Amino acid sequence: MSDPLFKGVLTALVTPFSGDAVDEDTFVRLVERQITAGVHGLVPVGTTGETATLSHDEHRKVVELCVQAAAGRVPVIAGAGSNATAEAIELVRHAKTVGADAALVVTPYYNRPSQEGLYAHFRAINDAVQLPVVIYNVPARTSVDISNETLARLSELPNILGIKDATGDMVRASQQRLMCGADWLMLTGDDPTGLGYVAHGGHGCISVTSNVAPAECAAFYNDLMAGRWTEALAWQDRLVRLHKALFADASPSPSKFAMAHLGLCSEEVRLPIVPTSEAARSEVLAAMRDAGLIQQQAA
Repeated sequence: MSDPLFKGVLTALVTPFSGDAVDEDTFVRLVERQITAGVHGLVPVGTTGETATLSHDEHRKVVELCVQAAAGRVPVIAGAGSNATAEAIELVRHAKTVGADAALVVTPYYNRPSQEGLYAHFRAINDAVQLPVVIYNVPARTSVDISNETLARLSELPNILGIKDATGDMVRASQQRLMCGADWLMLTGDDPTGLGYVAHGGHGCISVTSNVAPAECAAFYNDLMAGRWTEALAWQDRLVRLHKALFADASPSPSKFAMAHLGLCSEEVRLPIVPTSEAARSEVLAAMRDAGLIQQQAA
C-alpha cells in the first residue's frame, strides 16, 4: 500500500455530554481542534466515544456531526459495529449515506462466534454496503479474537480494507502483513505500541491519547511516516506515560478528566462508566506534565 488514505494518527473521539445529553456544540469544537492540530483522521462513536451507551439516534447524529464538521479536510472512519450482523449493516449503510469515508466494525461481542461466524459476519457487511470497512479486533473487550487466517480470507473481499488491532501483539502484526498482502491497511488501536507497530509495517494508529494531545501525537506520527526514528523515539518517551495514564481507570473517564482540566469539555461520562478516581487523576496530571501539556508544579 503505497500511500493509504488512512494513515498517521486518527483520533478515536470522545463524545462530550452535558446533562446526560450529547453536547453537540462542544463535539464540533473538539473536531475543529483536532483538525487544526494536524491529526490525519477522525473516528467517531468507537469505544472511546462511549458508543455502547449512546442511543441509535445519538450514534447517527454524532457521525453526521463529525462528517459535516470535518468537511472533507481529513477522512472519517465511522464506528458502526454491533454483535448483530443486521444492525451492523444498518450502521455501515448510515455511515455511507452521510458521507463517511469508511466504517470501523468491531468483532461481534458477547456472542463469541467461531472463526467461520466472524468471516460470515464481515462477508455479509461487505456484500451489503459499498463502503470500505476496517475490522476492529479488541479481544479484551469482545471475548473473541479474529485470527490472521480469517483476516487473510477477508482481505480478498473488495470492501474489507484492513484492521484496527488492539492486541498489542507485534509478532501478529508482521505475520498479518505477510498473510494479507501489500494492500492490507494496518492501524494499531493501542497507543503505547504505535512506534513498534509502524516499525512492523503498520500505517498508523486509531488513538485515544490524541484526544488530549492532538498536536503532539500528530508530530509523532509525522516523524514515523517520514522515517525520522530518532525524533519519533523522543516523542514516544514523552507520551508513553500519558498513553498508560489514560487507562488508569475505565476509559474514557481519564481522557475526559484530562480534557476537562484543559477546559475542552466536561468530564461527564455515562453509567456504568463513572468519573475517574482520585488516584487516576493524580496519575493523569503527572503524565500531562511529563508530556508538556500543563505546567510542572513548583518545588
